Amino acid sequence: MPRLTTALRALALPVAALMALASPAPAQAEAGPEAPKEFVALSDVDPTIRQEIRYFTPHNFTGRPVDGYREPLCLLTRPAARALHRVQRQLLRRGYTLKVYDCYRPQRAVDTFVDWAKDLDDQRMKREFYPDVDKTRLFEDGYIAEKSGHSRGSTMDLTIAKLPALPTRPYVPGEKLVPCYAPKKDRFPDNSVDMGTGYDCFDTLSHTLDPRIKGTQRANRLLLKGAMEAQGFVNLAEEWWHYTYQPEPFPDTFFDFPVSRRSLTRH
Repeated sequence: MPRLTTALRALALPVAALMALASPAPAQAEAGPEAPKEFVALSDVDPTIRQEIRYFTPHNFTGRPVDGYREPLCLLTRPAARALHRVQRQLLRRGYTLKVYDCYRPQRAVDTFVDWAKDLDDQRMKREFYPDVDKTRLFEDGYIAEKSGHSRGSTMDLTIAKLPALPTRPYVPGEKLVPCYAPKKDRFPDNSVDMGTGYDCFDTLSHTLDPRIKGTQRANRLLLKGAMEAQGFVNLAEEWWHYTYQPEPFPDTFFDFPVSRRSLTRH
């Protein structure tokens, strides 16, 4: 889970304008109610990919639905969605399906994560998502950052499930929490294959190639990794679930339109 252009006023400030031209413009967080035309709903490209958008629900490390998620919907740039469709076609032939947990993430959601991480009194989901990490270290250890590649629209968090895959039961706020690295039979139920940890597990066991992950769990991670890399995705080594399509259409822009169908209305 790691890390404006300024208008040139050439007549009034010629020196400043020259300096601005000489320096690269910083990445922007672009607000607004609508997504660029390059964004699509994944379900319109491939309706067979399962979606379990965790930040629309309270079952995430904050313990509440996250700001900016108005619908349980995966939005992506069109090239990323099409590449994910190609991955799905290959996995379906082997009896598996992709399942996405998160796709495009508005900057306002990232800001919510930052505020949550600074609130050291809020530890309600610690036992499941960061049982062995002191909350004071979330920034230093790289679990929370002020920018996310998800906000650029070509990054997603996902897993694979063996078909047929029954829906995962809803999380009930207040239910007993189990560490995300516990044996699969003891963790919160998930219809995905066993990856060794649950999704969004703040632990080094989530590193894709952690040597402690062996056997079937390692094979499952490598199955996902191989299928994704074959279609142009790059894995974040610290998170087995995190992939980015390359090249990104918006490598330097962090968007802030909400996750909803209405964001695509002008398409």
